[in-house]
Formats: sequence, C-alpha cells, structure tokens
Amino acid sequence: MKTISKVITNGLIACAMAGASLCAQSAAKGGFVRLANAVAKGEGPLTMQVDGGNVNEKGYKLGDVTGGIGVASGMRTVRFSRAGTKAGSTRVQVDGNETTILIPFAEKVPATDEEPAHWAIRVLRLKQQDPEEEKMATFVSVSRNPEVKVEMRDPEGKWKPFFVKRLAITQAPVLFPRGYVPLRTAQGDLASIPVASKGNYVVLLYDDDEGKVRSVNFKDRKFLSAD
Repeated sequence: MKTISKVITNGLIACAMAGASLCAQSAAKGGFVRLANAVAKGEGPLTMQVDGGNVNEKGYKLGDVTGGIGVASGMRTVRFSRAGTKAGSTRVQVDGNETTILIPFAEKVPATDEEPAHWAIRVLRLKQQDPEEEKMATFVSVSRNPEVKVEMRDPEGKWKPFFVKRLAITQAPVLFPRGYVPLRTAQGDLASIPVASKGNYVVLLYDDDEGKVRSVNFKDRKFLSAD
C-alpha cells in the first residue's frame, strides 16, 4: 500500500453546460471539470455554477458523480451552494482536453466575533496524471475523521486494511480479476467496487448528515494529484 497524490478522469464526456456557445467553444479548445458531490449538510440540491452560469438547473444529490463537463480554456470560477450551508468556490485553470475533478464537501466553521458557528462548503481539486498501474483502487477522503481505516477483501477472503488520511489519497492494487470487491469500515460495509477491465477505480469517502462514513465509487482511466 502506498499513500500518494494520484487519480482521475473518466472517458465518458458530457457537455452539460447551460450555454450552447460555451459548449461549442470548449469542444474546440477547452477542457473539462467533473463533480463528485460530498456536501451532506444543508437542504435541497447542490447547485454548481461556472463563471456565474448554472451547470444543471435541477442540481445534484449527495453522492452524485458527473461525467466531464465542457468548459472553455482559461481560469474559471466554479461556485457550489446548498441551502443552509455557506457557499464555496474555487478557481480552476482549464487547459485543452484536461479534466479537473472537483469534490465539494461541508466543513464546520467555529464561531468568531463576526459570525456564529456554521457549515461552509470547501472544495478539493484533483488534477490528472498519466496512469502507472493497470488495475488500482484509489481512496480519496473528505470525511471529518483525520484518518479512515478501510478494509478491502482479497479473492481468498482475507481483509486487508488501508489508512486514508483526510484530504489525501491512498492507493492499493485490485487483486480481483473481475466482479465486486467488498469494502468496509468499523461502522459497516461500504459500496463494493465493480471491477471488470483494468483501470483506476476511485472510492470517495465522505460523511453523511449523521456523520457516518459513506462511499461512492467510479472507474477512471487516469490518476489524480490533489491540487
């Protein structure tokens, strides 16, 4: 097991921007952003805006993962908001045919003289790198726990522990040739990883509204570095 800064981008590209001209522009010379929603606090859907324009009018549910969203090249401002949680934003340098994964999550902000304690959206950015392994599981944690112990079962039925630090990445080889790879924490089972062909299987660890660690996973052909 090795803890490194590595992971992500999906081959399935979806041009879901609200403006047709922006989509056409990005298709010609732009790049992509991709959302993995881990904002558990607040009410209603999460909204995402790029330079002030809504990406999806219906918004996103907790655990939603998008394909690549076409964006024109250059420095872009991406803003996330959800009712009951202070909005958060990040600046993304969008380059031709590259993808940045954005993981918004809620963080408790202590009270100050200016404002009471509240929940605010923070954003973890993940940048592409070329793959180095044929079949790997990459764990990314935005849980409030400083470290999450995840156990992954091997084909012989043995459980091997991996320790995933908050806002960091831990990578482990996938030994199953195909099928569903079971995962668990001390709190219970996580979503199994559906393994078929070689590639990078990303497991995002996040807290639900009650503070329990949950996961969502998806396959990606590349790796990432936390930015």
